[in-house]
Amino acid sequence: MSPYDWESGEGLLGIDDPAEVDAAFERGERPLGTAVIGLAFNCSLEEASPRIIRAMQLPDRGQRGFAFTAAGAAARLNGELTPQLYAALRAEGPVGTADDAIRDTLTFVPFRQLPPWFKWQMVRITVLDKLEYWWTRSEDAVGDAWRVLRGRRP
Repeated sequence: MSPYDWESGEGLLGIDDPAEVDAAFERGERPLGTAVIGLAFNCSLEEASPRIIRAMQLPDRGQRGFAFTAAGAAARLNGELTPQLYAALRAEGPVGTADDAIRDTLTFVPFRQLPPWFKWQMVRITVLDKLEYWWTRSEDAVGDAWRVLRGRRP
């Protein structure tokens, strides 16, 4: 009897057997995205990576999202990703389901180890975040000046 309940998803975050996940793919189990998060936590990056990538192709959008969460967790835990995971995240792009996984990768993988596209994303995100900060500060300053001109205190 398996300690994992594929019907409810119970125990899948603790899964540590890649062969069990492979068998679940073959059976067409539903909570495979959840299972690959468990693999990211409990297995080596090399064991988890191909299964995470496979789960990124699942037809269920929610389970696909969990696969991208698994990629982000792998980056957090290992400080690196496999070339295949980098390629899968790049293919998905910085919008939608891969955004958080890409940001986790940029946060937890040293800049010098990032592939060129990810380095570019780091620069792009840094510039956009700085522009947003400046815009917000200018809106606050304009709002404060407007209130002073109208005779109200900021």
